[in-house]
Amino acid sequence: MYRILKAQKLADKIVLMDVYAPRIAANCQPGQFVIVKMGENGERIPLTICDYNRVEGTITIVFQEVGVSTVKMADLKENDSFRDFAGPLGNPSDLVHEDLEELKHKKLLFVAGGVGAAPVYPQVKWLHENGIEADVIIGAKTKDMLILEDELKKVSGNLYVTTDDGSYGRSGLVTNVMEDLIQNQGKKYDACITIGPMIMMKFVCLLTRKYDLKTVVSMNPVMVDGTGMCGACRLMVGDQVKFACIDGPEFDGHLVDFDQAIKRSQMYKTEEGRVMLKQQEGNTHHGGCGNCEESTNG
Repeated sequence: MYRILKAQKLADKIVLMDVYAPRIAANCQPGQFVIVKMGENGERIPLTICDYNRVEGTITIVFQEVGVSTVKMADLKENDSFRDFAGPLGNPSDLVHEDLEELKHKKLLFVAGGVGAAPVYPQVKWLHENGIEADVIIGAKTKDMLILEDELKKVSGNLYVTTDDGSYGRSGLVTNVMEDLIQNQGKKYDACITIGPMIMMKFVCLLTRKYDLKTVVSMNPVMVDGTGMCGACRLMVGDQVKFACIDGPEFDGHLVDFDQAIKRSQMYKTEEGRVMLKQQEGNTHHGGCGNCEESTNG
């Protein structure tokens, strides 16, 4: 059992939890995720690691109530426990593999939408701990939906906040802020990392393509099972079939077919849609079955 040390409501239907999981805390890196289960027969829920404390042995997760399981999970309190808490899973952020001295000379921009601020935070924090300051844009529909603003302010070089309705910070979409920074303020970046709703990431990538700016996207929003077996996170990245949970979650944003991913995620929500996808995709429908190695690895 994995005890919950802290349970805090960050915003409407958005919850933060600190969970005692020392083995995972000792081995995880920014960008990775865990799979949680509340009970023996509970749903497997993949969640990106928001933070970790190796000394205290804790993992921080942030999730939004979007289905029956996450609504039930939001009712858990301090000293309650998860039945299973598996990880770290997925590949760490590409940044942790780069040469630190070279990384210190790069200008990085992070763009987060909604709950996407949670997986952005550990990457920006890791950079800060290594003497690298990145610019960060966080956006939400309203002021009440913003999360982790204070935490990101402490570790970022510059933090820009925007809300769709103009109730706080700048008014408009994250892409409006990006355009202003690059076009009007003359900011130059070597790479952009964006995490949030797929439609947001799509338009961020359309904008960065215009400026020939390398862009990395985290496709954790499409993950369901976390092992590749369910086929939910199947993506077309360039001309290759990839699975977010085993090949990612990070990919070259300019190669991801967002239109297909958005349409596919809608189909996957119904039983009929899942059957149709399985029939259409054949042996490439699953990423963890052993039949797809040639397709997933190119």
